[in-house]
Amino acid sequence: MTSDQVAAQAFWNELRSTTQARIGLGRAGNALPSRDVLELAAAHAAARDAVHHPLDVDAVVAEVREIGIGEPVVVSSRATSRAEYLRRPDLGRLPADLAHVPESGADIGVVLADGLSPTALGLHGPALLAALVAQLAPRHSLAPPVIATQARVALGDHIAVAAGVRTVLVIIGERPGLSVVDSLGIYLTHLPRVGRTDADRNCVSNIHPPGGLGYADAARIAASLVDGAVALGRSGVDLKDTSRALGVPDTTELI
Repeated sequence: MTSDQVAAQAFWNELRSTTQARIGLGRAGNALPSRDVLELAAAHAAARDAVHHPLDVDAVVAEVREIGIGEPVVVSSRATSRAEYLRRPDLGRLPADLAHVPESGADIGVVLADGLSPTALGLHGPALLAALVAQLAPRHSLAPPVIATQARVALGDHIAVAAGVRTVLVIIGERPGLSVVDSLGIYLTHLPRVGRTDADRNCVSNIHPPGGLGYADAARIAASLVDGAVALGRSGVDLKDTSRALGVPDTTELI
């Protein structure tokens, strides 16, 4: 290679070390190199699998039960299949039946929803819930966890009303991309009710260690947002993450 080509390669190598995006892939004639084309096809297939592969509910229930905050309850939305869930987002926001959700009156309810990546929830959901419990349990009462399938974020409002909780945290699989297929988000709604909008929520996203936000860090941010919502009396656009400024303590050793 010429000195210019070496410099260009070094430039792109440095940039690639800072992002998971596909940049500086080079050329083979008028097209991308075959290796990159094949990697892109594989990434697209993995993203499709993450969306369509059903959640192993029994495995998640078993792991969540071990965390020890109550017997998990399984619910579903009104979407009767994955295909209908993808075509009809409105049905994913509505519950099929919440008769088995116990009214706890707890401070916080947690919903583990498959969302657009059941793969993400299966891989990270129970561990993230354990980190949240470690942060929240010393200061808040927690309702028995709910596992929701074919679920959108707003389904959490219906579950929260049925459980009578003050704040709901929805752990949900985020839409897969060509770089990450196993990312989770936490959506926080204080004083939840049916009809809340995204403006009434706060989100902690990109949770997928080791490449994304770790469980403990995500739990600390969520705990800070819970405290902020309680103090402010609402969640949403007026509530900001102050966990770094306030130095929210790690309480994972307290339980």
